[in-house]
Amino acid sequence: MSNEHRPAGKTTVAPEVLTSIARMAALSVPGVSALAPVSGGVNRLFRRGANDGVQINIHENTVFADIYLILKEDVNIREVSRNVQQGVARAIREMVGMDIGQVDIHIEDINYEETEA
Repeated sequence: MSNEHRPAGKTTVAPEVLTSIARMAALSVPGVSALAPVSGGVNRLFRRGANDGVQINIHENTVFADIYLILKEDVNIREVSRNVQQGVARAIREMVGMDIGQVDIHIEDINYEETEA
């Protein structure tokens, strides 16, 4: 594509937008109960969105994501994790057009719902 066909200007995407996309994609996967708070000492206090279950880092226009999950009981953890990885990567690629370096999944808990006896 030649430069004469491209309009002047640029588009920037705030990291919070990537976090929102990743959060929605992860929560839409069957077997995911909720997002867990991002773990990690003092550094966590200085990161925006550190309690929303998603940590995004961008290096040379490539997205690296850490997703912290609470899963529903009686699910295949490996399968749900793969589905979240694929869903998050696809959503970011399709909505923003950025490359995905990797999506790491951290299972923080299982949501065992109380059943009535």
